[in-house]
Parts: sequence; C-alpha cells; structure tokens
Amino acid sequence: MGMANAALVLDLVQWVAVQPRSYEDVMAAGRTSCPRLTIREDAVEQNLLRRENLDALGAMVRVTPRGLMFLLLRGARRQADRPKIRS
Repeated sequence: MGMANAALVLDLVQWVAVQPRSYEDVMAAGRTSCPRLTIREDAVEQNLLRRENLDALGAMVRVTPRGLMFLLLRGARRQADRPKIRS
C-alpha cells in the first residue's frame, strides 16, 4: 500500500469501526475516480475489513481484530462521519 492509500485506508477503517456498514455504503464511500487508488481492496487484502452476509441485513462490512489493531497503532480515533476519500 502506497503512502497516499495508507491515509485513505485509515479513514475507511475508522469509519467502519464506528458501526458495521452495508456493503453498498462501503463500496460508495471507497469509490474514487482514480483506478490506481485501491482503498477498499487494500483494506480487505490486509485483513482490516471483512464482509459478512447476514440474512436479515444482507452484506455487511466489519472491522477485523487486525483492523482494530491497525487503528490503535496509528493512534486513530473512531469517527462518526463519512470518510473523506478523495482522488
């Protein structure tokens, strides 16, 4: 993961850490106009986020234990607002 992606991945993981998010919301939040920025893919590849299929709610995305450690090591705080993902 490049330096540009690291900050964006951190924003995404912080946002999901507040509460599990729908898969659709995570897809929309991580969307960029630059195909070189693979924010969602980087977070999943590093096992920071996990997709779960829940019958009642559909596909949801949660932070993994490794994702929580990622936040702790970076001194990150949970945020309630939509991540500021820019291309």
